[in-house]
Amino acid sequence: MNRFEQKNRSLWQKMIYLLPILAFIVLFVLFLQGIGSVSESTLSKQQESLETALERSISQCYAVEGSYPPSLEYLKQHYGLLYDEDSFFIDYEYYGSNLLPEVTVLRRTVGR
Repeated sequence: MNRFEQKNRSLWQKMIYLLPILAFIVLFVLFLQGIGSVSESTLSKQQESLETALERSISQCYAVEGSYPPSLEYLKQHYGLLYDEDSFFIDYEYYGSNLLPEVTVLRRTVGR
């Protein structure tokens, strides 16, 4: 037999070489899904934290000044409120100095 001749391999023998590649692809897809899940969980926690910070800042302003803050900018300037404006939108509805403002925190979606 000529040593440069190739033997005919069965389909199963050829597939064995593809198994590590297929396993890598499956693991990579699962890894990406895990990262997406962690990212979603992190955004949810950030939103909860922002809502809590807003409630506390508004309450602190009312306790210190005797009136509710007239705007979101007022909270940023006088009470140090910081948040990621690219990730969240805050709808701040001011009704008067003695009425609790209505605050809604919405998550911005990019590319969806």
